[in-house]
Amino acid sequence: MMEIKYKIWIEHDGKQIFGEGIYRLLQLVEKYGSINRAAAAQNMSYRQAWGKINTIEKRLGIKLLERHKGGEYGGGAVLTKEARDIMKRYGELLEKIDNFLASQDSWANI
Repeated sequence: MMEIKYKIWIEHDGKQIFGEGIYRLLQLVEKYGSINRAAAAQNMSYRQAWGKINTIEKRLGIKLLERHKGGEYGGGAVLTKEARDIMKRYGELLEKIDNFLASQDSWANI
């Protein structure tokens, strides 16, 4: 059976400012409350995860995470309101595209 696959990302001035990778990473930060644990769940190093988040923050001109140092578990991170808003809009976009593609059943019969 044939399937339609896609990747969606948002660019500004030719540079990616949001896409599937940062979306999944932020979902995991929200789930675990930790960049380190989110990175491990994505099979990437903390340094890679932090670099990706930092790059996107600079390109967007906003903070995506509130970081907390120290504490009982060595620190943590929570999403900012802006990050939650961007994730909501990106998730809604993906849902609309998924729904549209699900309605294109003509490809399933090839």
